[in-house]
Amino acid sequence: MAIVSFVISLAGATMLLLFAVRMVRTGIERSFGASFQRMLTDNHSLIGASATGVFLAIVLQSSAAVALLATGFAASGYLAFPTGLAIVLGGDLGSALIIQILSFKLDWLVPLLLAVGGWLFVKVESKKGRQFGRILMGVAFILISLQFLRQAVAPISDSAFLPAVSGYLARDFVTAFIVGAALAFVMHSSVAAILMCVTLVQIDAIPFAAALSLLLGANMGSAFIPIWLTRGMPLAGRRIPFANLILRGSWALIVLLAVNLLSDPERLLFVGPGQSLIYAHIGFNLSLLVLALPFCGLIEGPIVQVFPRYSGDSEADAEQPASALDPTALDTPQQAIASLKRELLRMIGQVERMFHTVPRLYEATDSSVLRTTRTKDDEVNDTLSGIRSYVATMPQGIYSKADTKTVRGLMEYAIRLEAAGDVIAMKLTSVAKEKLDGHLSFSDEGWAELLRMHEAVCANFHLASNVLVSDDLESARLLVVEKADFKRAERKSRKYHLARLQNGRVESFETSDIHLETLRALRDINNHIAAIAYPILYRNGQLLETRLIEDLDGKEVSD
Repeated sequence: MAIVSFVISLAGATMLLLFAVRMVRTGIERSFGASFQRMLTDNHSLIGASATGVFLAIVLQSSAAVALLATGFAASGYLAFPTGLAIVLGGDLGSALIIQILSFKLDWLVPLLLAVGGWLFVKVESKKGRQFGRILMGVAFILISLQFLRQAVAPISDSAFLPAVSGYLARDFVTAFIVGAALAFVMHSSVAAILMCVTLVQIDAIPFAAALSLLLGANMGSAFIPIWLTRGMPLAGRRIPFANLILRGSWALIVLLAVNLLSDPERLLFVGPGQSLIYAHIGFNLSLLVLALPFCGLIEGPIVQVFPRYSGDSEADAEQPASALDPTALDTPQQAIASLKRELLRMIGQVERMFHTVPRLYEATDSSVLRTTRTKDDEVNDTLSGIRSYVATMPQGIYSKADTKTVRGLMEYAIRLEAAGDVIAMKLTSVAKEKLDGHLSFSDEGWAELLRMHEAVCANFHLASNVLVSDDLESARLLVVEKADFKRAERKSRKYHLARLQNGRVESFETSDIHLETLRALRDINNHIAAIAYPILYRNGQLLETRLIEDLDGKEVSD
């Protein structure tokens, strides 16, 4: 009976820890998601890129989240391989620093964090205010989960069972290493896995030697998480997490063998076991960053040899990469669906490249940019035609009902992407031409509002790509939440615009129709992009007719 109670208590504490880490990350992504692209892509030095990775990992409390962001931007061509790898290495160090912050005795903060966070979460109407409350409560839940973990392990720390297991792990460091790697991957959070190891060693549940091997394994296991989550992305993005795994895994194995065969792990006990383990974790990631950073550029060559460039990866073919549709896979449903997803990912990239030209459309001094943008829409139309033909030739008899439904959903999303391209090529170029022909200018406030909304849609393009590849429920929910937030921002911009008209702003009056039509077009594009989330939400029972099931803040999100 005691074992059953221990397992239930341990499982509850672990799930609360995982939930709390995700809660903090979600709050930050919902508050600042549109700013991440600028932070990642504005770095031109490897040191600056690694510093950005450190900062983002501390903010997001997840090195895997940083790796996914870097991979997504690299796959879209906005981030070079050396810069992306430097960001990921910095993210690993940032997640190690988070362990130090969360390991402090902050139990006295829990009531304050819950009180302030709960009040912001429930009472404040602004998006960032609510999400800041979510972040504070998430931190409180992390601290509470660590308390639960200590209480769960304490009753059996004096039993014969735990010393036998921990003693075996201390003697067999290879098994401990494998267990640590599996633990980090299964939990999908190196922060949560290593916090658990630190807590266990602090209460003498496991010896320091076993915890050190578990920690090194968790460092390697965490590198598998972004590889798994990006398994459907183009090779240009997937090279970065694979390079990180090679560097991280090699260094973890070298340190594991050096510590256990050439030295005594107990020599690393400079202070208490828990704090020494944290120092070892930070030292491992800092040393990896220092050793690997100068070679980020040199590593690209061997990685490209392992993951060779296709014609679509070269700069010469960047504007029109080869189709990802594989006719030979039609008789194998899962391979055909994967091929279809890769083509949709390429199509998202085509529409995204069109959308990135929108600010230049409105600042153009001639019609050349407008003509180029309209020409790009032909590529999107050709891609849709290829997808339509591919789906039409799929054999009907060998596809299950679920496979057929998946294919239909992907086909519908291709149609939505083509519609988004039409909005850019027809509506926005026409509005931009009207502004150009009339020699009109937006007010400074109005142009700033449009640029912020353009940036938000750009961020949603990347989020939609991640949803398409990973089928992740939380990302799908986040995409729909961002869609609802975008609608609120559109209404707010319209309200501010009308206020400027009432105040007699001449430039606002001259560009009134252009401003309002641009807002509607941006909203339509964002709606088309977000459509990828709904099949995932429906499959997981997260849609109630036209609304999301209530989220943690007690508010429904409109479809």
